[in-house]
Amino acid sequence: MDSFVVPLSPSIQNPKPLLRPRWRRMLVELNGKSDPRYRRDLTSLLMKSYYQTGIFAHSYCIDGQPCPTHVSWFVSGGQETSNLENLGKFRHGVSCLELDSKGVYLASATKLGCLTVHDFDTLHCQTTELLPGLNEDETKHLLHINTGQQIDVVRWNIANQDEVACTSMRSSEVRIFDIGYVSSKPVEVLRKRSVVSIHGSGVHKGLSDVAFTLRDDSRVLASDTHGVVNVWDRRLSELPCLELTTNSSSTLNSIQLDVEEQMIFGASKNGMIHMWDLRGGRSSAAFQNHKEVCYSPIISMKLASMLDKIKSLKAQTSIVAKEIHSIDINPYCPYQLAFHLDDGWSGVIDITNFQVTHIHCPPPAWLDGLSDSVNPVYFRKPAWMSPYPIYVVGSSSSKGINTLDFYPDSNSPCHVDYDDNKDNIQQRQNRFVPTSESITACSIHPLNGTIVAGTKQSSILMISHRSQSCKEEDNCVAERLKGVRIAWKFDL
Repeated sequence: MDSFVVPLSPSIQNPKPLLRPRWRRMLVELNGKSDPRYRRDLTSLLMKSYYQTGIFAHSYCIDGQPCPTHVSWFVSGGQETSNLENLGKFRHGVSCLELDSKGVYLASATKLGCLTVHDFDTLHCQTTELLPGLNEDETKHLLHINTGQQIDVVRWNIANQDEVACTSMRSSEVRIFDIGYVSSKPVEVLRKRSVVSIHGSGVHKGLSDVAFTLRDDSRVLASDTHGVVNVWDRRLSELPCLELTTNSSSTLNSIQLDVEEQMIFGASKNGMIHMWDLRGGRSSAAFQNHKEVCYSPIISMKLASMLDKIKSLKAQTSIVAKEIHSIDINPYCPYQLAFHLDDGWSGVIDITNFQVTHIHCPPPAWLDGLSDSVNPVYFRKPAWMSPYPIYVVGSSSSKGINTLDFYPDSNSPCHVDYDDNKDNIQQRQNRFVPTSESITACSIHPLNGTIVAGTKQSSILMISHRSQSCKEEDNCVAERLKGVRIAWKFDL
């Protein structure tokens, strides 16, 4: 055998080893760690796989009679109205919805005051193709009541997942319901302090948003229509013990606590973002006495001024102050504060240096022949997709949702320093998922990533990953094997 071996000629230079691309999937299985670039590619594939899998109309009854939302939907013919004269008459859309921290229950509310708690697994199972045309089983509802007044916000108590709170911009109360009690009466009501004007009459202050803390189930925060964040300690009183004030009386549309629950952000109707520090000083002592304490923001930022610093954006359009509908802290990257404006723009503020790092500007509605007037009834409420840096936003001009790639680096297509001439990043782009109805609010399942959306027609949409039957999967495998055989043939 040795006679057939040909010795290599001596060489001064060492032969270069043959470099082959490493199989990143194998590295995950061997090391238990994944390359960030590999996770990045998976995120791009994930965004491509979403489509509408089911729709559930709000055709429910209370005590054998159609609920007010169903009646309003029936009278309007199941259509959303663009006539301002009829907005107050046909306000039957879903104003807000939210999944609990484990994704077991879904709380939704309509403008007309219907509060419903659904079982998520029941909804998800009925969206499969094996059970077409089935309606939601009302007996599976944990709660479906008519509160008798408009609802703009619904929030789960993070520290006590049996409690759900709701409030309205027409009410100065935070009503807390326990899902274990099927009752139209809340188990607790938190009220604002009464304010008297110079004429001796009461000043109406509705509540626009609610927030709970994770460490303490007795602490509740709510922003109002006069630029104040009210803080309650439920162990002391039904009245707030702390007020976080701003320099104006503009409505605070949205509030958000940071991950450590030491800072709170508030977005106002006049385009300002305020930040308060809850650590130390008088704010800590406020929870130990019955005296009302006022606290001013440490920072107030004008969003239009921050957008004006983006040269590429300023060169294309004029920057004016816009109303901020919502703000959200990214659970994947805690220093990213996302915002959404009334004209459909979305972006990210880096709270470490207070600069806008990402921006998404959809084309205006008039390009598609639609009216660009802002609907004064609904506030679009987006959501982060954990653990992926994807921001899900209902479209402002068409029926569908935008899944925005807000990855915290310059390779994100929404980054202000993004270079679209780079190679190997063509697949990283934002996606638009068409839906059958206009979206008002979104919530993301914390485990499987299913998107649950509320619509202006009071329906609940399920948007999930595209599935394939076994037969389709076998065909795909056969096509892949066929391609591998052809490649081997040409290599030989």
